[in-house]
Amino acid sequence: MKLSVIIPSYNEEDRLPKTLKEIDAYLKRQSYDYEIIVVNDGSKDKTAEVAESLKPEIANLKLIDNQENHGKGYVVRQGMLEATGEYRLFTDADNSTSIDQIEKMWPEFEQGYDVVIGSRDVKGATMDPPQPLFRRLLGEIFNLIVQFMVGLWGIWDTQCGFKAMTRKSALEVLPQCKIDRFAFDPEILILAKKKGYKIKEVPIYWKNDIQSKVKFKWMVKMLLEVLQIRLNIITKKYA
Repeated sequence: MKLSVIIPSYNEEDRLPKTLKEIDAYLKRQSYDYEIIVVNDGSKDKTAEVAESLKPEIANLKLIDNQENHGKGYVVRQGMLEATGEYRLFTDADNSTSIDQIEKMWPEFEQGYDVVIGSRDVKGATMDPPQPLFRRLLGEIFNLIVQFMVGLWGIWDTQCGFKAMTRKSALEVLPQCKIDRFAFDPEILILAKKKGYKIKEVPIYWKNDIQSKVKFKWMVKMLLEVLQIRLNIITKKYA
């Protein structure tokens, strides 16, 4: 199995079918084996039922069905660790980054990188349509805070939901993670960095949903979790 695609899902009954069919249609044309894993995070809608109903159409589709909500970080780790692929990619259920963007990652893996992450902030990246100026400035300020607090200097988009890891790095890094919700991305990256794994950002095409909102309370919660990561590093909570 070369590639595992993990899709964390919470209340995604409407968007999930289109995303799954598009991912499967693309991967069917490739020469390698793959699997698609939907991880239901205790959805209150029919996310799990929708995924289950598509199994006859998508033969390599798997469902991990959590009855309780744990958080995106928790279900991403769960899917990545239960996957069997030599390369493991997690991507958002809204398909904001299409699966064909993984073609930009293969050359970096071949060059010896262990963790390859999609980025909306490096040269060559496209956001369609562009974010409003205030939202963009807010994101850049927040990312600088993250870089400073946990030492992720030089990584300009820690939050993009399109990240891939080798099997070895996933199995060594993810069991050490402790953050289940907002700041799980920086935690993965800083632990991978501290364990000596090579990280590479690649520019991606991102379909920007201008209707999506960033709630202030989410940003506060994420900052608190970033502080927790920093504290965990200082107190040597990570093995």
